[in-house]
Amino acid sequence: MAQTKDYYAVLGVSASATPDEIKKQYRRMAKQYHPDTNNNDPKSADRFKEISEAYGVIGDPEKRKQYDDMRRLGAFGGFGGGGYSGASRGGRSGPGAGSAGSSAGSAGQAGGFNFQDIDIGGLGGFGDIFGSMFGGGATRGSSRPRGPEQGQTIEATLTVPFRTAAQGGKVPIELDMTEECATCRGNGAAAGATFRTCPECTGRGVISFGQGGFAVNRPCPMCFGRGQVPSERCPTCSGAGEVRSRKKVLITVPSGVDTGSKVRLKGQGARGTNGGPPGDLVITFDVEPDRFFKREALDVVAPVTINIAQVTLGSKINVRTIDGKKVALRIPPGTASGRRFRVRGQGIGKDERRGDLIVEVTVSVPEQLSEEQERMMREFAAAGNLKF
Repeated sequence: MAQTKDYYAVLGVSASATPDEIKKQYRRMAKQYHPDTNNNDPKSADRFKEISEAYGVIGDPEKRKQYDDMRRLGAFGGFGGGGYSGASRGGRSGPGAGSAGSSAGSAGQAGGFNFQDIDIGGLGGFGDIFGSMFGGGATRGSSRPRGPEQGQTIEATLTVPFRTAAQGGKVPIELDMTEECATCRGNGAAAGATFRTCPECTGRGVISFGQGGFAVNRPCPMCFGRGQVPSERCPTCSGAGEVRSRKKVLITVPSGVDTGSKVRLKGQGARGTNGGPPGDLVITFDVEPDRFFKREALDVVAPVTINIAQVTLGSKINVRTIDGKKVALRIPPGTASGRRFRVRGQGIGKDERRGDLIVEVTVSVPEQLSEEQERMMREFAAAGNLKF
């Protein structure tokens, strides 16, 4: 069965890399190998295409998931041993395309296999998988106009204080966001620039890569999928039509969240393209430990230290609650160290439920006694026939 490149190796990232790590690496490599900055190196254009092809798959969450599924299933017959087998512009076979152009054009057939007829673990045929991954099936030379697309969902981890997580509140977070370039309004052109048909994709907005017996359509790296290139690129975004910016978002923390809890904010993610709606923002909470309280489900444990006289004779103490108030608690005579007392309804509230405050008593034993204290302790021991 045909082999293909390992897209993770192409970008120089691990298979467990985060979306932000993949994006940063892609931007670094794209800048390094962009044809505009490597006019004297003809190989840089091919390298740039290869990088863009890889990012087009593993840079998209859904396509990356499908790609990873096929890697695990061995659908490509191995990684690293195959390779780039040529590219075509505007549906024309380029140098080194070999038999990819003819074999890919016949209903997704390659090497005598019909990918449409092979099912992999319930995922459907290869044609279905590659069609959904690469947006055009296995047939080379076909592209559909790009309509409005929803922006990507952004995921971030937010660290919140223990008491904010328990009671709820608002915590700001700063995110790296991709925004439409305000200078060129997304068209990638400098003021007064004219447009011409992109020579790389001949106006199609996509280029086709011969890949192991089938074709992969990817947005053109020269025109960024627009099909036209400006006579002068926008100085702010270098023609990309978008810029990275820091966005401050005030996150409402629901009461009772714990480490690992998530909240989805509709429309707070990356900006959509071609008039599409923005994506969502998914926040995962990481709750900081408190120096005093500990959490057990919806209960809050408060450790309290008292002395020997208090537990021997009994006493009344004041205990601070999670919301800063104080409650009175009676310690009965003979209380042992480690005993717990429950104060109802003073714990964490969540979904109309509320936990309790659990006071855990620890008895403090003095390390040293004065002569008077030692004399009285010995008298106490003698009166109770205590041996020591």
